[in-house]
Formats: sequence, structure tokens, C-alpha cells
Amino acid sequence: MTKVDFYTGSEDKLRTACQLSHKAMQNGLRVLLHVPNDDTADKLDKLLWHYPATAFLPHCRNHEAEASTAPIVIGCDENFPHSALLISLHTECTEFFSRFERVIEIVGRDEADAQQGRLRFKFYKDRGYEIGHHDLAKLRT
Repeated sequence: MTKVDFYTGSEDKLRTACQLSHKAMQNGLRVLLHVPNDDTADKLDKLLWHYPATAFLPHCRNHEAEASTAPIVIGCDENFPHSALLISLHTECTEFFSRFERVIEIVGRDEADAQQGRLRFKFYKDRGYEIGHHDLAKLRT
């Protein structure tokens, strides 16, 4: 069954997605960064070229030929080349999340995003998924 982890209190959800992708890649996991639109995909693509500052995270878009082997793939649709780790940057649960071994939900600090995060948490919990929680505000202190 899919394991779901919530990372709450993110100051910058795209940067958090990069950090978590980097960590996953270091642990040998392939990542699908699923975004709601092309604008977010473009911003994330640019950020991944410069994160971390001393390295490069190899990545591509899900429609590119390299997607079948790239460690990090950015996508807006249901066309994905693996089912290891889904990092969702949506405000609602994706319809296909259960195809993945693990899902990460990133929740920002503002109240509207926190409320949407609570609804996603309830959705997973009501369906019996194993849920982990990581408070990024506590990790910064």
C-alpha cells in the first residue's frame, strides 16, 4: 500500500520539492514531481538547474525521451515513467497517487494552503493509508 508523508510549514514549496528530490535521488529513488500546470513546471525546471548551488539535479519533463531513465521527472499529466516516489505540488490529491510506492505532500505556511493540506491528510487517513508527518518549522530550529 502507498505510504504518504506530509511535509508541513514549507516557506517555499518548490525549494522544498527540490530538497526532497535531492535526498530521494541520493537514496537511489526515482522521483516524479507532479505539478498543476506548465508555469509551475517551468519554475521548478529552472530551480532544479541551480539546486543545490554546488551541484546539478538531473531531470527532464515527462514527455521527453530521457524520462524513462532520468532520476527526476517533472510532469503535469498522468504520463509518468515509474511508480517509485510522487512529490505532489497540487492542492488536491491526485487521482493516480495509489500507483506509487510513496507519496509526498508539501504544505505551505499560509492558512489557505494549510487548510487544503488538512483536507488531503483526512482523505488519505479515511482510506487507511499509512501517513507520516514532518514539520519543517521544527526542523529549522
